[in-house]
Amino acid sequence: MTRVGGWVEPLTDYFSREISWLAFNARVLALADDADVPLLEQARYLSIFATNLDEFFQVRVSGLAGRVAAELTERTLDGHTPGEQLREVRRIAAELCAEQQRLFIEEVRPALAAEGIHLLTPDEISPAERARLRDHFEQRVFPVLTPLAVDPGHPFPFISDLSLSLAVLMRDPVDSEQRFARVKVPDTLDRWVETGEGACRFVALEDVIAAHLDKLFPGMEVLEHHSFRVTRNADLTLNDEDADDLLIAVQMELRRRRFQWAVRLEVADTMSDEVLDLLLRELNLRADALVRVRGPIDLSGLNEIAGLPRPELTWPHWRGITEPELLTEDGPADFFKVLRSGDLLVHHPYSSFSRSVGALIHQAARDPAVLAIKLTLYRTSGDSPIIDALVAAAERGKQVAVLVELKARFDEAQNIGWAKRLEQAGAHVAYGLVGLKIHAKIAMIVREEPDGIRRYCHIGTGNYNHRTARIYEDFGLLTADPGVGADIAGLFNQLTGYGRNVDHKHLITAPELLRPRLTELVEQEMHVPGGRIIMKLNALADGPMIDQLYKASQAGVEIDLIVRGLCGLRPGVEGLSETIRVRSIVGRFLEHSRIYHFANGDGPGRPATYIGSADLLSRNLDRRVEALVRVDDPGLAARVAEVAEVSLSDEHLAWTLDSEGVWTRHDRGADTDTHVRLQQLALNRARPAERVLP
Repeated sequence: MTRVGGWVEPLTDYFSREISWLAFNARVLALADDADVPLLEQARYLSIFATNLDEFFQVRVSGLAGRVAAELTERTLDGHTPGEQLREVRRIAAELCAEQQRLFIEEVRPALAAEGIHLLTPDEISPAERARLRDHFEQRVFPVLTPLAVDPGHPFPFISDLSLSLAVLMRDPVDSEQRFARVKVPDTLDRWVETGEGACRFVALEDVIAAHLDKLFPGMEVLEHHSFRVTRNADLTLNDEDADDLLIAVQMELRRRRFQWAVRLEVADTMSDEVLDLLLRELNLRADALVRVRGPIDLSGLNEIAGLPRPELTWPHWRGITEPELLTEDGPADFFKVLRSGDLLVHHPYSSFSRSVGALIHQAARDPAVLAIKLTLYRTSGDSPIIDALVAAAERGKQVAVLVELKARFDEAQNIGWAKRLEQAGAHVAYGLVGLKIHAKIAMIVREEPDGIRRYCHIGTGNYNHRTARIYEDFGLLTADPGVGADIAGLFNQLTGYGRNVDHKHLITAPELLRPRLTELVEQEMHVPGGRIIMKLNALADGPMIDQLYKASQAGVEIDLIVRGLCGLRPGVEGLSETIRVRSIVGRFLEHSRIYHFANGDGPGRPATYIGSADLLSRNLDRRVEALVRVDDPGLAARVAEVAEVSLSDEHLAWTLDSEGVWTRHDRGADTDTHVRLQQLALNRARPAERVLP
């Protein structure tokens, strides 16, 4: 797969947000068909593709379906009505799912078998393996199963979101009547069950259950059984302006989420029309919501297989360097001493998150001179060392203030748990602002020193999550600059208290200032010879900002956009966007940093480079609290620019977008691989002991 997209002829100067996102997921899927990608990583990309698509249906497709149900016909920027988009999205998603199934059945599964990793059906295992699986079923699986009959005394059961099930049709030998039952496949058990004979032989859990239906329905004649899965709307519809207590409101909305309407029904392609008609009718779905699957439903379970201990079939281990400024001959340096001497830039995963940002928070929690720690929490891991450090700091009597974003999609329940734990430890916890999500990645440490109070700050592009920091590419600026500290302090006070229109000197914040300031910076390039803009983003779909970039292109500004995911801008259109080039880097690490570079941002010939949390989506610009910080140190700004230039020179991982919406992958034989190159640059910067890949 070297070309994706171009599914719909553009009607306007903008691409469809939904269809552009599907093109991104197609680029992810292409990695599962890439000979340069290690085999278990190919399996992982099949899993990532599946998880991405699930969330797309839960949020974006359900949103389109809701607008269609409400008979809304207003056309979006791309010129299509919700109904037109919904039909096209379903068609494209079905094509991509068919390709995913083909890759698994015809490419990845046979390749795994050739390496001794066998994903089998019950018909492919030996009698001894069947006996062991029967024991496993009786001891581990059978006790947690609950078959649910459907008859006049048993209404059709509620099928929860993304739960895998078996539809079982059977005959009662007493009266010869047919019966229907649903069996939920437990998501608390491993999806792939080892057969116990030799190494790496697995059968899917649903197949293990299906092979033992006689135990669940004794005395009944099983006529047929088929796996199926339902996807439901999962987007919170919280009206926090009317909520007296945001925490309680989010908890109530989470309970309601599982009962939302269905938007997709995935079924085994062997399912009979009789069973299929029953499911569609009971789920109130039309046939266009149906996806027939060849092979296992929900390949996100392949993540278990990708985690097998076969290092020769995965990416070479990379642990990230320790920035040389953070090491001395005797061990880790004093963070506060380092930052008093100058700013520090960290670039994850090339530099370690745990040995930089994480270690700073831990040092602050233990330091008697630290008076307060403040931090925003959007997403973090289930075993977060950052949370542990904040709890320890609060228990030591330090003032700890944490802004927990309860509405971080799919992390709401976990964030509620963190908020309660922090409150129990004595931390001050705020749950965000009415009508806004707090998406900024900022932390501040207040320390009493001989010359007075000093603030140490971190402004990043990624979450305070030590696990995702190993695979997400992100920047962070660590600084003791008094001006930045004053801006961060003002922003925290604004978020925990009240305040509007704070005039920051070093930060650009949303929602008040980001849109006008970026617009001003783009316009400034239009009036200087040799205007140049580089933006590295996750997503670009805001109409007014796209229009501003179009104006800059028409004024002759050279614009390079590195957009990982969806892009609504049409590059290379004569008279509109001739000087705009769009590319996407998709590979081992998830490109997640945001860079805004303006060649004349501080005046003619004086570039300005910003990093931060905001993409160019309307929600980031208008409905979220975001923060960008200018990288003032010339050496650090050059490092940020170097990362952008490496991405722009990539001929191995890069895809480029044309004016018709087609993404084309570059020559895979080229030498420049962004992720390999940035690993090498990190090693060159490291102390000698870290310059050899482990």
